Parts: sequence; structure tokens; C-alpha cells
Amino acid sequence: MSILIFIVILFVLVVSHEFGHFIVAKLNKIRVDEFSFGFPPKIVGKKIGETTYNLNALPFGGYVKIYGENPDEESMIGEDSGRSFVNKPKYVQAMVLFAGIVMNFLVAWLLLSIGFMSGLPTSVGAEPKGTVVENQALTITSVLVNSPASKAGIKTGDKIISLSTSVDSTKILSPSLGTENVQSFIKAHKGENVDVSIIRGKEPMQITVVPEIGKQGDVAMIGISMDTIGILKLPVFGAVWEGLKLSGNIFAETVMGFYNLIHDSILGHANLSALTGPVGIVGVVGDAAKFGFVYLLSFTALISINLAVLNLIPFPALDGGRLLFLLIEKIKGSRIKPKIANTVNMVGFGLLMLLMVIITYHDIVKLF
Repeated sequence: MSILIFIVILFVLVVSHEFGHFIVAKLNKIRVDEFSFGFPPKIVGKKIGETTYNLNALPFGGYVKIYGENPDEESMIGEDSGRSFVNKPKYVQAMVLFAGIVMNFLVAWLLLSIGFMSGLPTSVGAEPKGTVVENQALTITSVLVNSPASKAGIKTGDKIISLSTSVDSTKILSPSLGTENVQSFIKAHKGENVDVSIIRGKEPMQITVVPEIGKQGDVAMIGISMDTIGILKLPVFGAVWEGLKLSGNIFAETVMGFYNLIHDSILGHANLSALTGPVGIVGVVGDAAKFGFVYLLSFTALISINLAVLNLIPFPALDGGRLLFLLIEKIKGSRIKPKIANTVNMVGFGLLMLLMVIITYHDIVKLF
């Protein structure tokens, strides 16, 4: 089921991204030869008008084949060259390239707005003035890899109900008790079996974890971050506005995340094992689905924004790389030789596929 949900999410995000390129190209009278979900081999295809619509076997992306985007002699001076991407003004080319990124942002905005209308998990204190966060609970927001909590099976999204040992007990029955009480209890029971009562989705369970000394000090820890989170439900206009603000905040944070990753990669400090590819995302999708439909909406919005930011990176074969080429052409006042541009984009695509293989390998290794 997780794989099916993942494919549906990917379908929505890829099709929306490529539809952005498609519709802006069409509106500017650029010929679009192909619109495909997935990569070949082709399963089924149908030509409608001048465009062939394909469903391919490898559901890890998609593309639109815009006439003249990878220029050759025919698209530059041939019979239909007037409808070629490469012969359109630079601002039109930029609009076509930006359109996919904009569509991913709009999809995230729409999903988060629907989430707020339905009731979106929100950190207490971050809600707009005059609104009320209901059903508050002390919730685990992250779990460190290979930490005591991770090894014990505690997961992000679990709601803490109580902590106890054979000789001591403290009940976390109200969010007013806060994270400090939990941290103090854990510190006081270093090396002991601590029973953590949680609710995962709608299912109560108890997990035993042993606090250990952290690497950067002498304080016992189990490797979790916590926050008091509840459900914020807003009327339509409030939901749309808050959805936009949250989308913008996530976008900015994602940009910083990619910047730090690239910066660390250049310095040789990047940890690729921390990245998640298709295999890892399938597992996260399954966890999100267990917590409910709204969690799945939020996760999908997060992936959509990640796709938008990823495509902004000025790397060959990505939209950002093609935008960089446009900027270079504008500055130098002439086109980059098509053979050079096409070769660089092809090499860039190959490197991206290699990176995907490496990340997928790490995802599979994490399963064992």
C-alpha cells in the first residue's frame, strides 16, 4: 500500500510540475511533442493533436519534450522553427522553465491550505492570534539515527502519554507539563529501563528504552526532540493565507537546507547517507499514512517544495541549469553552441542518475 501511495504522490507532483512547463509553452505557441510520466520503456501512449502523452514503466519522474529545448539545426532554422523554444525571446524561455517550479509551490500551497481547513498539526505558540490549537499533546518531532529511541522503535509523530520505571513514575497527561519534565526524567534514569507509553496514530503502545550518555556531554538522553503539538482548524480565507505563509517558510528553510548540503559537499563534509531517495520515501509515506490523511497532505506538500527548490539549483539538466544558460546567453549576447549545451545537460542528467543510484543504495542498506 505504501508503494501505491508513493506512486500516486509522485504522479501528482511530477504531472503538476511538467504541466507547468507544458501549459506555458502552449500559451506561447511553442510546440510540445511529448508529455510523459515516468521514464521509458513506454507502457501506453496516445497522440492528441501534436502532442503524444505517455505512461512509462519507471515511475521516478517525468518530462515534457518541448520542441527546440535541446536545439538542433531543424529546430533553429527548420520549417517549424517559429514555434521552437530556442527561437523564442529569453523572457518566454525563462517563463517556461520557471513554470514547473511555480506549479510545485502552488500545489504545496493548495495542500497546506486544505490541511488547515481540515485541521493541520501545529506547534502550540506558532498559531495565529485569535485561534485555538485543539487536542494538544507532547509529540516527538524527530528521532536521531542509531539513538536509543531509534533502536527501541520510537518514531516521529508518536505522542507521549507517560514515562515510568519499576521504581519511579511521572505521568505526562497534560501538555502543560512540557518537554522539560520528560528531559529531567530521562536524565535521572541513566542506564535504566524506561517505559515510554505513547499513542501512534490511534494505537496506544508501550516501548522500553535505555537512556545513554550523549556524545557531547555527560547528560543521559534517548535521542528525541519534542514539541507540544495540536490541531489548528481555520476557515477558508484564514486557511489559504496561513497555507501561503507556511509554504513560504518551508521554501526558505529548504533553500537553506540545500545550500548547507552543497556547501558541505564542496568541503567534503556532506553525509549522503542522511539523504533519502525513492526507497526511503516509501517508508516515510507509509508512516505518514498511518497518522492520517492530513499528515499525508503535509508530507506531500513538503516533497513538492523540495522538488521546486531542487529544480532551482543551477546544475545541468535541471531547470536551474537551463536558466543559468539563459543568463549566460543574455550576458554574452549570443547563444551557447547547441552541441556544448546539449552535451553538458546530458552529462548532468547522467550524474543526477548516478546520485540517485547511490542514494537508493543507502536507502536499501538502512533497511537491513
